[in-house]
Amino acid sequence: MIEENMFSHLTIIPQVTSKSVTDNLDVRLNDKETQMFFPLENIEAELVGYRKINSTRTIDEIFPTIKCGGILVSKAAKLKDTAVLVPSISDFLVLLNAKVSSNIVCLPNGVNNLSQYVLPSLEKYKKLILWLGNDSKAWEAARDFARKLGEKRCLIIRPTEIHKLPHLADSQDFKTILSEAQPIWHKSITTFANLRADVYSDLLNIDKVQGVKWKRFPTLNKILKGHRRGELTVITGPTGSGKTTFISEYSLDLAMQGVNTLWGSFEIRNARLAKTMLQQKAGFPLDENLHLFDQLADEFEKLPIYFMTFHGQQTIKVVMEAVEHATYVYDIGHVIIDNVQFMMGMSDDQKHLDRFWRQDAIIQAFRQFATRKNCHVTLVIHPRKEREDEDLTTSSIFGGAKASQEADNVLIIQDRRLISTKGKKYLQVAKNRYSGDLGLMTLEFNKAGLSYQQKIKTKEKKKAEELPVDSAIPVELNID
Repeated sequence: MIEENMFSHLTIIPQVTSKSVTDNLDVRLNDKETQMFFPLENIEAELVGYRKINSTRTIDEIFPTIKCGGILVSKAAKLKDTAVLVPSISDFLVLLNAKVSSNIVCLPNGVNNLSQYVLPSLEKYKKLILWLGNDSKAWEAARDFARKLGEKRCLIIRPTEIHKLPHLADSQDFKTILSEAQPIWHKSITTFANLRADVYSDLLNIDKVQGVKWKRFPTLNKILKGHRRGELTVITGPTGSGKTTFISEYSLDLAMQGVNTLWGSFEIRNARLAKTMLQQKAGFPLDENLHLFDQLADEFEKLPIYFMTFHGQQTIKVVMEAVEHATYVYDIGHVIIDNVQFMMGMSDDQKHLDRFWRQDAIIQAFRQFATRKNCHVTLVIHPRKEREDEDLTTSSIFGGAKASQEADNVLIIQDRRLISTKGKKYLQVAKNRYSGDLGLMTLEFNKAGLSYQQKIKTKEKKKAEELPVDSAIPVELNID
């Protein structure tokens, strides 16, 4: 049996949780009373695994694996066909202790992703209420999970200051909050009355709506405001200007903040790309620090980054099938295609199809995918051959005008070093549909870390300089 004082050892277990709650769940303890094991049930209500909480490290693990398909679910609910989905065991226990009338389900991976293995266990519910939190990641996850679960049966607790997660405010009126859950799915025609809550939520959470902020590129945050789902970004630049290296770090920064990322590298092999990203994360040459490789690799493996195995020319149908599958299984939030020309092939084997038309078809497919799946897509496209003494523009992008027209953001790497010994390389934001702000970010390369990360400046330096100088510094490695 679990003693009352057991909760004092487990910092992520709410103190309001009563002993009877855990007894009814059949929660188990290890011999040293440092771990709690919560039972996971499948669609047949059979015990298939456990969810382990460690008291010393406050880690949350599924045993044996997520593939067991079990979920942590409450029992003896009045509303058998309704379930409230929450991201953590703390939220689960608070609602259970409050004796809400619906079933309560604790999602196995929080807001990170909704595994396909647990979907069958959720099929029996006719109504699902998603209560995932107030930050931008939770808000995006709620909409993505609803698409996977079926929008018509999903409702959501809108992210407002008065609707905090249960474990953050355990004295809330949960019955009222759950009764105010609103449907995600709307008919083809709607009114402002139905949109009013969405508009208010966006205004209340303006910083979160602007998207995920880059930690390595604060200048990008000032111009683009953030990285938002559902948008299409096109980046171009001269051959050898560092497009792949920059996009690698640009995507790594976001992945380190929890953005599930899918890489489609059609020009360079995945092993080389992964090596670049690993060195960018470390901040120093890997070949000179091989004794740290296993530690660095173990940390990198934890990042939500996935790679398509394609290399060279592929049809848009095959690529989109892979992208759609990965988005469904891993809840991808950012897709990178490097680059479009290599993907469609440089040889014109389909002579009845114009190459420009094929590129436009690829761009259109990814534009529709980004909007439909609420996923950010970044396309790397080579420019046309231009005079070296002229800067590239949006019309310099190879192909027709569709790329720049469909894109929400257009980023251009301008390399003035090609024409002047004192010239610099910089990233130009040539289109920004979200805020309209345009601007430049200087790119200074740190060879040791393969990084364009900007320096963090003191207030004194900022006052002394009229314009910010963006340069790279290596990332410090903390070795325990």
